[in-house]
Amino acid sequence: MISTELATRLRDAGLVWRPADGDRFRIDAPDLSADVFTVSTMTIEAHDFPTGTVLGFNGTTEWALDSVAIEDALWLPREDQLRDLLRSTFRGLRRTPDGFEVEVDLLGERRSFAAGDAAEAYGRALLALVERST
Repeated sequence: MISTELATRLRDAGLVWRPADGDRFRIDAPDLSADVFTVSTMTIEAHDFPTGTVLGFNGTTEWALDSVAIEDALWLPREDQLRDLLRSTFRGLRRTPDGFEVEVDLLGERRSFAAGDAAEAYGRALLALVERST
């Protein structure tokens, strides 16, 4: 799982989240910042309204929380989602002595992004792509 810091940087750079089953997220609230939630039609479901998307808690959680605006949630994309978002820029993933390295082609320039975790390396590469396109 990518770090909260990287997820925040991706969101702030303009990465858009369209919640789907299996997505993980944190809630931007001091009492809940350490908890990770998973979107699931059985427990947490995304509801689209003209005013925005709301994550509805369907009564199976142990504490009283009806819903959370998507703006108050921080998406923690999975490794496969990060790789998919890199699309045709992705060139490869290599294991290194310190972890993993993702290689991408950003507008004709080969760049590598290293991290101890493959998801974090993918996230760093995606951040560079999102920042370059905005």
